Amino acid sequence: MSETLLRVAQVSKHFGGFNALSEVSIEIAQGERFGLIGPNGSGKTTLINCISGSLRNDGGSIVFDGHEISGLPAFERTRLGIARSFQIPRPFSSMSVLENLLVPLEYVVHRRSMHAADTRAEAMQILESMSLADKADTPSNRLTQVELRKLELARAMAARPRLLISDEAMAGLSSTEVEEVLAILRKLNASGITVIMIEHIMRAVMGFSQRVICLDAGRIICEGTPESIVRDPEVQKAYLGA
Repeated sequence: MSETLLRVAQVSKHFGGFNALSEVSIEIAQGERFGLIGPNGSGKTTLINCISGSLRNDGGSIVFDGHEISGLPAFERTRLGIARSFQIPRPFSSMSVLENLLVPLEYVVHRRSMHAADTRAEAMQILESMSLADKADTPSNRLTQVELRKLELARAMAARPRLLISDEAMAGLSSTEVEEVLAILRKLNASGITVIMIEHIMRAVMGFSQRVICLDAGRIICEGTPESIVRDPEVQKAYLGA
């Protein structure tokens, strides 16, 4: 396997007396397709919030590409190469699809160091990869649900990530739309981007991932190939009850 890109070592997170994460450890290789599953309240969102910087872990360490990042704010982690899409897309509704990409490209990634034409060309290239180029001038509040999910991924890609965290990018989509998003994620991974997929649609995460972990009550209860995960009694118990 390739060298480790992300190492999460004994990470814990507490909210008052509630242990949301209890000494969780994972290693993700450069270029890997990694699935994260678990029932509601299992700690999935807390874990990715700790990795992306939305939350600070209370214990343990998070190392990305050899750098300890536990103390870094989210924007600095983004500049190192960690990006995420959110389950509920929140684009700038008064702006066009293209303008929604120009904002992060101009003010966050390039910090106004590139010519406007170059920034626009990069934005269009990203939209092309998402099959959204023909919607560039469309106001984002006119997009369909699947188009909004694609725009959310496009906004994450504007940060030029090495690690993309896809947080339930397929929730509420039809089977055909799920396949559209999966095809995009596979293409991004084939270009060298490591992908962590958090998803409740089992056929999607199992079909996409090379390796999967299952969280329950803030702990890893199983780790392995998709085939071994779906057969594991502890995973079945977590989802279906005893």
